[in-house]
Amino acid sequence: MAEAKPEKKEKIKKPKKIDNKVYEKELFKLQLELVKLQEWIKHKGLKVVVIFEGRDAAGKGGVIKRITQHLNPRICRVVALPAPTEREQTQWYFQRYVPHLPAAGEMVLFDRSWYNRAGVEKVMGFCNEDEYQEFMRSCPEFERMLVRSGIILLKYWFSVSDEEQERRFQSRLEEPHKRWKLSPMDLESRSRWLEYSRAKDEMFAHTDIKQAPWYVVHSDVKKHARLNCIAHLLDQIPYEDLTPESIELPQRTENTGYVRPPITDQTFVPDVYP
Repeated sequence: MAEAKPEKKEKIKKPKKIDNKVYEKELFKLQLELVKLQEWIKHKGLKVVVIFEGRDAAGKGGVIKRITQHLNPRICRVVALPAPTEREQTQWYFQRYVPHLPAAGEMVLFDRSWYNRAGVEKVMGFCNEDEYQEFMRSCPEFERMLVRSGIILLKYWFSVSDEEQERRFQSRLEEPHKRWKLSPMDLESRSRWLEYSRAKDEMFAHTDIKQAPWYVVHSDVKKHARLNCIAHLLDQIPYEDLTPESIELPQRTENTGYVRPPITDQTFVPDVYP
């Protein structure tokens, strides 16, 4: 009797990448809608929190960059906290995040958030088991409290495959302007893929709540992830177009004797690129 041949593992086909011209056109349309959303948030005094989580090199930063590109930083700001100080390590865990929550008319984008405890802190041993379990109990209640207070809370998890993450890591090694993105923690995460996977599954089991569900973004193709995430974000907050009508610039006042100081009295940047 012939031996059965081992089954071939089917490769997951990546979707065909969007054409660059189409991507730029669609991105510009979405960014225009983001400007409208910004004006609506300001007008209605909304308080919006958007959390971006996911594996290293999953594309979170690229999406945040495209969201904020044309927005007013006084209305839409990014929070990316460093490692906690010794003092912060003794505080109530959520305390260091609370001062960054929005006031009326603001949208805050968290580039990683309080979910550090459920991910990197758990996997790397930066918190003990009691602290981890307490986070899992208190996080859903903390988020329900935020929602009850009137905050619109959106949570995005960027899902990237093992193969694609490895490709992006290699790209960062090869390109000097990207090497700063590879921290020692990123390198350590390469050998702990399964541990991070289990931590993510456990996090979803406890914190994927009705009041603040997790939305998963497939991010193996960065451009698709950016468009999909921004389009979804716009769909979650009903808004109206408050774009003002076209503005006529007033006439400039005539010169009534003003004399510009001599150019030689000023210091200019050299024309390296004339």
